[in-house]
Amino acid sequence: MSKVRLAVVGVGHLGKIHARLLKQLPQAELVGVVDSSETARNQVAAELHTSAYADIHSLLGRIDAAIVATPTRLHHALAVDLLRCGVHVFVEKPITLNVADADDLIATAEAKNLVLQVGHVERFNPALTAAVPHIREPKYVEAVRSTSFSCRSTDIGVVLDLMIHDIDVILSLVRDEVVSVQSLGAAVLGPNEDWAQARLTFARGCVANLSASRVSAVAQRSLSVTSSDSFASIDYGAKTASIIHTSDNVRRGDVDVNSLSSSEKTHLKDHLFDDYLPQERLAVQDCNAILEEQRDFLGAIARQGQVRVSGRDGRRALDVAERILAEIAAHRWDGTSEGPTGPRLQVSEPILRGPHWNRLAQPHAFFHRAAG
Repeated sequence: MSKVRLAVVGVGHLGKIHARLLKQLPQAELVGVVDSSETARNQVAAELHTSAYADIHSLLGRIDAAIVATPTRLHHALAVDLLRCGVHVFVEKPITLNVADADDLIATAEAKNLVLQVGHVERFNPALTAAVPHIREPKYVEAVRSTSFSCRSTDIGVVLDLMIHDIDVILSLVRDEVVSVQSLGAAVLGPNEDWAQARLTFARGCVANLSASRVSAVAQRSLSVTSSDSFASIDYGAKTASIIHTSDNVRRGDVDVNSLSSSEKTHLKDHLFDDYLPQERLAVQDCNAILEEQRDFLGAIARQGQVRVSGRDGRRALDVAERILAEIAAHRWDGTSEGPTGPRLQVSEPILRGPHWNRLAQPHAFFHRAAG
């Protein structure tokens, strides 16, 4: 089987990782890296023994696929032009800045019969992969994602930067319509929100609470899923997962703590997670999640199949993210301007501009449209 010829467009923090990992895949040929920064592209090209380009134009006709890892505001313009030129596209999350642009990418990819994959990497996290077969009909989901400020992805807020990972995962587990969104958040170090809380309610009653912060002193990436007969706990960072099941007598309602004798209560306390709510630590096969999503992308190209995280998946997550951002922007804070979160909360307009404010942003040097 011939190799898939690829370019990585944008070699910042994540783009460099993509380029390095592609060199490990025998089915991939890294033809070149593209970045508007001469220093950045030349450094990565020299390290990986490939070619450096200021824009993608020179590579058209020489590549089969591209990984777009640029700032989010450039995703649509770059990806849609690549697709129009017959190039399969892996675009980092979020798919675009707005749903209309996402719809354009999806329509273009489908019209050209090309693979469009979105980089929601947590779907490839081995802890989640181990837990998914044990999760049935979620009733309540709680996601926490926090980190210190990295000074990356500052063109978007924490909803599109971090929370969208959990939105995508939750939507993949709860196959239902989101009928209600409640949220709040605030900017701390720039024009976009740096922490956010959201509550999603689904048509059949499932509720999901999401918390995201990129100004936290404590790093955490966790997910818990409560179902009618189990409780799943996932730690993305540690790559661990466990499941608590309900025993047969608990499911039947045979256990009434108020009717138990003193000795029976002691037994319950001492053996709660053995006899009543047995806990199972799941076997997790360690892997590099980014490498796995690259394999998924290349495999879909080779077999003309489906990817785990499609353009439509990315679009669905973005739609919910937009609804969360709209609720954040509409929220009004009470209290004085000298409150615990400072005067940034006391403004006459919404506290953040969200994903649409810079509608005039252009992709500058990354892509020169092909003639014709």
